[in-house]
Amino acid sequence: MQQKSDKGPGAAHTRVRKVRIDAEQAGQRIDNFLRRELPGLPKGRLYRILRRGEVRVNGGRIRAEYKLQEGDEVRIPPARIKAPGDAPADGKAAQIADRIIYEDKRVLVIDKPSGVAVHGGSGISHGVIELLRHARPELKDLSLVHRLDRETSGCLVLAKRRSALRELHEKFREGQVEKNYLALVVGDWQFGDQVIDKPLLVENRKGGERHVIVSRGGKEAQTRVRLSRTFGKYSLLLCSPQTGRTHQIRVHLQALEHPILGDERYGDPGQNKLARKFGLKRLFLHAQSIAFADDSGNELHFTAPLSDDLQGFLENGVPKIQGRR
Repeated sequence: MQQKSDKGPGAAHTRVRKVRIDAEQAGQRIDNFLRRELPGLPKGRLYRILRRGEVRVNGGRIRAEYKLQEGDEVRIPPARIKAPGDAPADGKAAQIADRIIYEDKRVLVIDKPSGVAVHGGSGISHGVIELLRHARPELKDLSLVHRLDRETSGCLVLAKRRSALRELHEKFREGQVEKNYLALVVGDWQFGDQVIDKPLLVENRKGGERHVIVSRGGKEAQTRVRLSRTFGKYSLLLCSPQTGRTHQIRVHLQALEHPILGDERYGDPGQNKLARKFGLKRLFLHAQSIAFADDSGNELHFTAPLSDDLQGFLENGVPKIQGRR
């Protein structure tokens, strides 16, 4: 039985709590479970209490990737959560809620804007998940099904029920979800319809920044790439990741010497500077569509049109750059 605290986010939870996992909660990772139980707790601290064994399941230590089972008893330690002086502004939360493009009793799909992280942490107060929970407090089990980089716009799927989250995670693992991204890259793409098959390794650099490289010691990663349209010295590519590695599309395209325009981490500094001068203020990567079957076997397909800033750059910025040459 769950011991509930009468303290909300921003308060100090001064007592140990024990939560019994029910069927609806089962199947999720312990770190994701803790994010909901301790909203506002910094990400680094959350993983620290896991490493130190302050969180226990059935009396034993567990790793962050442990998946909860029905009947598990989770010990949640006392924690001081940052004050919500910084609770999301109603206006900002409403803006995210207005970007919902589909909703049923199990899932919700939004057209995520660039510049908004999918969740808070690492200096980010509120991401999509926190903003939507603020706008829709009745959705107590709302969870991210997958992630998009902060600067990437487009289709993002969230589950409204634990059962839907488990089913969609299974579909992602089994390759039953089709995702398509549009990326504007530097150079004239000459590889045709190509599957980039290069293992990726995540490096943790100073300051906690994650940087991904192609490495034999990395995890397998495949991205299918097709040419959509050429713009002189730039190419608009349709990219379909077959795996879900961190920064996968960005690093795979860089490895073929076609970095994404506007990519400050893996891109071409000179090309990025030129693009900024002519209106591109962000990474040119957009999650155009996502498709999967619902629990009845019906195919669901969602599309987010190219955002106004990216469309405007294609129509106005690129021709100006080409004319400059």
